[in-house]
Amino acid sequence: QAQLVESGGGLVQAGGSLRLSCAASGRTINTYDMGWFRQAPGKEREFVAGINWSGVYTNYADSVKGRFTISRDNAKNTVFLQMSSLKPEDTAVYYCAMGGRTWSAVPSVSGAFDSWGQGTQVTVSS
Repeated sequence: QAQLVESGGGLVQAGGSLRLSCAASGRTINTYDMGWFRQAPGKEREFVAGINWSGVYTNYADSVKGRFTISRDNAKNTVFLQMSSLKPEDTAVYYCAMGGRTWSAVPSVSGAFDSWGQGTQVTVSS
């Protein structure tokens, strides 16, 4: 398993932007699929975005398409989630995940990933 550390969360007004980072160690991000999930209070953890091991495929939850972008820096072994046009309903703890090796869109289920970060809080005020 890998060790994943998220950062970049915080409090932002609606319409604002944040960039989350996920620094990986123990594995290289260009050999495993990477994903971002989030969990709001009282709700189940949900898929947000994914990038497959080759970097060719990215996929997003419908709720964030056009607003969020997943990317990675192989040299830094870090994955990013750029979040724009944030809404109060984006408020959640955001988790980075690693695992699997797909040749298409990353699975949007948490069971496809075997390594998780501790999470970073994102709060969007109205």
